[in-house]
Amino acid sequence: MVEKILKKINWLGHDGFRIDAGKVIYFDPYQISSTVPADIIFVSHEHFDHCSVEDIKKIQKKDTVIITNEASAENLGGDVRIVKPGDRLKFDGIEVEVQVEVVASYNINKDFHPKASGMLGFIVTVDGVRIYHAGDTDLIPEMKNIKADIALLPVSGTYVMTAEEAVEAALTIKPVVVIPMHFGCIVGSEKDAKHFAEKLSGKVKVSILSKEQT
Repeated sequence: MVEKILKKINWLGHDGFRIDAGKVIYFDPYQISSTVPADIIFVSHEHFDHCSVEDIKKIQKKDTVIITNEASAENLGGDVRIVKPGDRLKFDGIEVEVQVEVVASYNINKDFHPKASGMLGFIVTVDGVRIYHAGDTDLIPEMKNIKADIALLPVSGTYVMTAEEAVEAALTIKPVVVIPMHFGCIVGSEKDAKHFAEKLSGKVKVSILSKEQT
C-alpha cells in the first residue's frame, strides 16, 4: 500500500506537495503550476513560502478545508481550521478517510522558526498509510515519537535541517520511504537531496521526486 500511495504523491517544489488519493490534499503550495482543486490544504506556518495566499487561491474551492496555525489563518479565508500540536482531526469521504495528527515543527539551533510560534508538521493517514510532512524544522526530540510510513523531510540547511541532520531524523523515524524537500527554491539544491540519499543508502529507502510540470 505504501508504494501505491507513493505513486500518488506529487512534489510541487520547495515544501509543496499534492496527494491525489480520493481526496486531493496539498501541503504548503508555493509557486505552483497545479490548478487541481483541493479538498484539504495543510499550511505549516505563516512564512510567505508556505502560506502563499496567491497559490492557495489557485486551488481553493468553496468547500476546501484549510488546516493551519493561528498566525497563518489571519491571512486566509474560507473554511479555515486553526490547530496546534497534539490536535487530531478526521475527514470522511466516499472514497477515502483522512486522519490527521498535528505535530510540532521548529528550530533548535537557529531563530527562524521558534517553538513558541506554534508552527506545524502534520501526520496524515490515507488508506492506512501514514505520511509525515515535517514543515520547516530541525532535528527535534518529538521525532522520536513520530510513526510514519512516508516522511517528507527538509534537507537544505540554513532555515531547516541540513542533509546530515535529516539523515539522523530519517534514522530516528524509520519510515518505509523518505522524500527530501526544501531545496531548489530559496535555498538548497538537488545536491543536498542526493547527499541525503547517499548517506541513507542501505538503511532507509529515499525517493527524490522530480518537480511536477503541468
